[in-house]
Parts: sequence; C-alpha cells; structure tokens
Amino acid sequence: MQSYRAPRATPPRTAGWPASADTWMAEGGALLFPDLSLDPQLSVCTQEQSRITWIEKDFARIQVKEDDVIKEINITHVVKEGSERADPSQFELLKVLGQGSFGKVFLVRKITPPDNNQLYAMKVLKKATLKVRDRVRTKMERDILADVNHPFVVKLHYAFQTEGKLYLILDFLRGGDLFTRLSKEVMFTEEDVKFYLAELALGLDHLHGLGIIYRDLKPENILLDEEGHIKLTDFGLCKEAIDHEKKAYSFCGTVEYMAPEVVNRQGHIHSADWWSFGVLMFEMLTGSLPFQGKDRKETMNLILKAKLGMPQFLSSEAQSLLRALFKRNPGNRLGSGSDGAEEIKRHCFFSTIDWNKLFRREIKPPFKPAVARPDDTFYFDTEFTSRTPKDSPGVPPSAGAHQLFRGFSFVATVLLDDETKQEVVPAPPHPVVQQLHGKNILFSDGYILKEDIGMGSYSVCKRCVHKATNTEYAVKVIDKTKTDPTEEIEILLRYGQHPNIITLKDVYDNGKQVYLVTELMRGGELLDRILKQKLFSEREASAVLYTITKTVEYLHMQGVVHRDLKPSNILYVDESGNAESLRICDFGFAKQLRADNGLLMTPCYTANFVAPEVLKRQGYDEGCDVWSLGVLLYTMLAGFTPFANGPEDTPDEILSRIGNGHFTLQGGNWDFVSDAAKDLVHSHMGALGLTAVLVLGTIHISAQVCSVY
Repeated sequence: MQSYRAPRATPPRTAGWPASADTWMAEGGALLFPDLSLDPQLSVCTQEQSRITWIEKDFARIQVKEDDVIKEINITHVVKEGSERADPSQFELLKVLGQGSFGKVFLVRKITPPDNNQLYAMKVLKKATLKVRDRVRTKMERDILADVNHPFVVKLHYAFQTEGKLYLILDFLRGGDLFTRLSKEVMFTEEDVKFYLAELALGLDHLHGLGIIYRDLKPENILLDEEGHIKLTDFGLCKEAIDHEKKAYSFCGTVEYMAPEVVNRQGHIHSADWWSFGVLMFEMLTGSLPFQGKDRKETMNLILKAKLGMPQFLSSEAQSLLRALFKRNPGNRLGSGSDGAEEIKRHCFFSTIDWNKLFRREIKPPFKPAVARPDDTFYFDTEFTSRTPKDSPGVPPSAGAHQLFRGFSFVATVLLDDETKQEVVPAPPHPVVQQLHGKNILFSDGYILKEDIGMGSYSVCKRCVHKATNTEYAVKVIDKTKTDPTEEIEILLRYGQHPNIITLKDVYDNGKQVYLVTELMRGGELLDRILKQKLFSEREASAVLYTITKTVEYLHMQGVVHRDLKPSNILYVDESGNAESLRICDFGFAKQLRADNGLLMTPCYTANFVAPEVLKRQGYDEGCDVWSLGVLLYTMLAGFTPFANGPEDTPDEILSRIGNGHFTLQGGNWDFVSDAAKDLVHSHMGALGLTAVLVLGTIHISAQVCSVY
C-alpha cells in the first residue's frame, strides 16, 4: 500500500493577531486558525478592515503553508457490495468527461460481473502531480464518500490505486450541474427553488449527522441525475469537526458563498453550510449573488458588514427564510440549534413539502434533463467528450482552454459559456451535434438528400437515405437565421421515445441550418386522410382523438405544450391507418412550461387551429392544446375547419372569427353526429378550461356510445 508523508513542520504558537495565522495542529492534517485576538484600543471598523486586508494579503501564503501539514495518505480499497476488488482493467474507457491539472474524469463501462455494462464516472488522479494538500483532500473525499449513503449525495462504488494513480469510481450523473441550468435560465421559480433546496437540505442534514461540514456549497457542486434529482458532489473541501468545540478554522471554499465566520476565521461549525444554503437560495431566486464586490477583498467586506436589500418580488415566506439564514451570528442562524436541519424543514417556505415522499424520490423534479441514451453526454463539455479516452491523466490543459473541471469534481458537466459560444464563427453547432459528430462531419457525409415532403414557416422537410445502411429517413432542415431550434431538439431528445411522438434519430448543424433526422412517416398526414375521406366516423374520430389526447396529456404532465396541433402535424408512421400508428410531429413552436402556472407570450399560430387567447397575445397554457384538439375533432367529424378562411386572411380577420366563437354544429354532416360528440366539441372550443386528463376521463363519443377512456 502506497503512503505519503509530508515534512513535519510545527511552527511555534504565537499569541495575538495576525501571528495566529502560523498556528498549526497536526492531528487530522488540518490547518487551524483559532479565534483572532484584536487590539481593544482599535475601533471595530478599523479592526474589521485590518482583518480583511490581512486575510486577502495572506491567503496565498497560507495555502502554501498548508502543504507542510503532516499527513499519512493511505487510500484503502472500497469495493461495491457483492463485487470483487476492482482494478483499472475492469473498466472500459468510453469518453473523457473532464480534465484538470491533477487528472481526468472518464465515462467508463464496467466489463466484469456482477455489475458488467454499468456506467460510472471514473476519477483518475496522478500521484506525482498532487501536492500534499491535494493528497489530503483526495483522501478526505474518499473517506467521506465511503461513509455516505444517501439519495441526494453522490455514491462511491469503488476506490483503488496503482503505483502511480488513484481511482475513484462514482455515479455517472447525466443531467449536468445546477450552475449550467441556472446560467441558462437566469433564475428559477420559487417552486423550482423549493424543490432543489428541500433535497439539498436532506443531503446536508445527512452529512452533518456524520460530523461533516460541507463548506463548498455552490451550484457547480450540485449535479442532476437523469430524472432531475440533485446529488451533492466534490468533497475535497469538506472537513470533519476536529477540535473540542467541533469547529474547523481553515479558509476554504468559494468566497461568495462563505459564511462570515469562515471569512474572518473565528471558527465554524455546520451552521456555516446554512449560510451558504441561503446564498444559493438567493442566487436561484434572483439570478444574482447577495454579496459580490469587484474583487475578493470587497466581497469579503460585504459578507462581514453589508446590509442585504431583500427583493420585494419574493414571497413573504422566501424573504423570511432568507433573513433567518443570513444571520451573521452563527448561533442565531436557522439550522444552528440542536434540531439542526429540522429547523429548516419546519420553516413555512417548505410547508408544502412532504419530506418522506421527497426522501423516497417520489416528488417529481421541476426539470428533467434531455438525455436519450444511458451513455448520453449531452451536458458535458465537447472540449473533452470529443477526445479519444486514454488513461494518461495529469497533462495540464492549454493556457487558453475553458475553465476546466469545476472545483475538481468528478463529473465535469459544464457546457461552453454563452460568451464563448458567441465568439465562434460561424454559429456554433448545438451541443448534441458536437456530442454525436464532433466538429467537422456534415449531413452530406452521412446522408443523401431526396425530394421535398413538407414545408413549414422556417423549415423544409425532405426524404433522405442513410449512406451506410441505405435506410430511408425524413430530415427537417431548419433555417437558424429565422428561428432557434434548441427547444425543439431538447424536447425531441427528452420525449421522442414516446410511441406517439416522432423519434429523433440524428442531428447535424452547419452553422446556418440544422438537420433533424427522424423516422420516415410513410402513412402521410392526418390532414390528407381527412381530405380523402371527407369525414371520419365517430368511432374513427374517437380512436384518433384518444391517441392524440393521451399523447398531449403525457406532454402536459412533462410541462410541455405543443402550441401548433393541427392535422398536418399529425402523421401516420405506416399505411395501416391505425390510430396507434399516429405520431405528433413538428415541435417548432413547442415550449416547456416554467411552472404550474407558467405563462407563454409568444404569438405563434396556425390559422383555424389557434386558440383565441394566443391571437390576443395573452398568456396561455395547456388549455391551448386542448382547444386545438377540439378543432381537430370538429374537422374530422365535419370534413372542414370550424372557422373557414381563405389564404389571404389576416390575423385580425382570423381573430374576429375565432374570438367571437361563431361555429355551427347544425346541418350537413352534423345531422348524423351524436349529441355526446357535439358536447365534446363545444367543451373543447369553449371557455371551460378542460385539461387532457378530463377529456380522457369523461368524454364519450360515437353513435354507439364508444367510450374514449
């Protein structure tokens, strides 16, 4: 077993301040800073300013001195229950997920029983490149992870070493980190924040119960699994309480998230994590940090002294929790008492949380990452995933590389920053394109374009043939100068495996156009079938409506609204004509709702199939899709649209007809339609606010009382 010993260095303990920075304690390998003695003749303001100046000036020197701490490093093996002792030969390298100056993180597949084919993240560290401080932190991370078993903390499955390297085998988390999502969305709704904070509180409570102070709480260290649940990661800065007062003293973590007692080195306990918890909450709710100066010194000064202005758009419950967390006296801070996290859980902000269900992961996350396959690396930086995986860690990145390996976490889940993307000319490919094809492969390298099969506002659909397999597909070519296809791609990636949603097979991006390769709909459009048959029987219309409504219900449960449901966007995968072979296509106008009451303001529409509130540019939600289902049912039963129009109709003319709600259910084909079916059309297209669930559960159509549900 390899071991490492740093030179013994025990400087004499000196009294007063700032000489106390030279105080050391060898046990546990921790650098300790006891409470700093201040000259009583100095004013409080002068003392605080002097303290800040000294902390800022001496920070780098202290970090160097920490290397001298005596510490025996002995990475023992950790073996997954039911498995044999692991070694590098048992893991197949699939992709590089991240790289830092100490090593690499790989996506790996276990190739030996009993967990063969299981995917993991493998953190590989080269011993020769690790300073003693980094060795201490690596050992600390391994020890902490080995003790932890919690649904919201990343799990260590194996730990082992060779003569030159250290290996940690951890959960592979495909959903990226909270930082990536926050940087995309600026800020979250309070319901989103409540969910993430609640899971985080349970994870922190578990760590605190083990005597562990996390000390580096920030969005980059909170990862999302494929379902959208959080996992705390990166334990290199965690400390177990080490003195008789169970305080730690070392200056660590990310300064913007530090508690005042960490900044001034007065010693800190687990309550420091609850201050950082508040910083994270504030950032998620507002999109900005509560204490951030132009440099590190000013930021620390703000943390110690600044009065926080509370945004008034926050709910009273959210403001109350933030005030309870931002107590500079740690003894007064919520969560610092003997009940610990129970104080947090009892706060009115979390009154709607069922903590037992949350722990069992039975509460649906507000966001589900767009991951289609088990080895999907959509949320990982293509700077790394495009590289050939080789187990040769420790090579420093180039000076101009992007920020690598955030916090040296074992899953580097950072996409390129928006600023970096904007600097690329031509326009950068969508991340999934880089993941699938790298940077240089064109659509024409893999496919042969054939005839047009459809035309949209911003796109054209063509038949294409895959060169390698001679398989026919459809490709939607989108003009990126007219519309951003990101939302459509992510929705199809996330939900395209549903049997009645078109499946996305491949994506290409040449900077000007995006190519979405999908299955070929050989049965044609529902619109063509309506025009060919003139009208559907109630039984036929019932089957079609049930299939489409069931699919819309699924989308709405996932927070997705289609916003352009019409017969030309509903296609048959084959020529059987069976309703089960229908696919909802063209998600170009689709959006993912931000919250249960999230409002969408984009005035996109298709004549005759648009809800009145869309044309009036009012916010709308899932009811719009249900309204369009009513128009679809009307068209199938009548053989024409309810609001007859010509190609020259303006939005105002369409608005007038639809807004007035004038449509007839008398005469022509309607004389042969049951009252139940007519009632269904009325309820869809009226102002009753039906949901897809209610439609499925309560409506019966066809003359033979054929139940939809």
